[in-house]
Amino acid sequence: MKCKFPISWVDEIDSTNSALLRDTDKIPSGTLLAARHQTAGRGQRGNSWKDAAGENLTFSIMLKPGKGGIPEVKAREQFVLSEAASLAVRDLLRGEGAGVRIKWPNDIYFRDRKICGMLLENGLDADRIAFSVVGIGININQSDFSPELLNPVSLKKITGRNYNTELLLEKFADIFAEKISLSATPEGREALKADYLDGLYRLEEEASYTDCTGGGVFRGRIKGITDIGRLLVEMPDGKIRDFGFKEISYII
Repeated sequence: MKCKFPISWVDEIDSTNSALLRDTDKIPSGTLLAARHQTAGRGQRGNSWKDAAGENLTFSIMLKPGKGGIPEVKAREQFVLSEAASLAVRDLLRGEGAGVRIKWPNDIYFRDRKICGMLLENGLDADRIAFSVVGIGININQSDFSPELLNPVSLKKITGRNYNTELLLEKFADIFAEKISLSATPEGREALKADYLDGLYRLEEEASYTDCTGGGVFRGRIKGITDIGRLLVEMPDGKIRDFGFKEISYII
């Protein structure tokens, strides 16, 4: 059974992720909540996500693997959810003329500028994912950004066109349904991983990074990801090291 994502819109909310997390037991798998404005949007590393009211896409999806057409996901395979979401956003934006790439683990970049951020918050039941709230913010029609944001860009600034955000979200929901369905089989998961690697920002490019575990700044080359989603980087001495989330920072 193919999963479906019925869309509910609200004009304003604190955070779509927080709203779904407040009542995880009662919210059906596949629920997609979108807000025209978030007053307390949340991003990775405890950062806030700021949006211009009515100009962008800010939404969250409740996934309960094994229910509502969502394939069951083992805890050690949880990165497949990030792959599916990242690829769905990538394909949506590429379909609108923006040649974007995936900055590990799940930001979307146009060249060296950020157009989309994601926050996945998972709950476990023994060795499987009980629920995952996938929060996504995509800059669509915004032209002016706060100077405290280092490298933002929007779809409008890339293409010069205005967009109907509701229609774009419907397109995303269809694409995401196709991507998440691939996680049902080993072959599908391999296809997602291969597609993710093909779209990875800075793959095989030498660039500067910060080793957040105390190693300082170094020059390295991204080589891929492990089966559990850790980033593989060739170090200055030629050895391959794997990094987890918050263990490495890109210098842009």
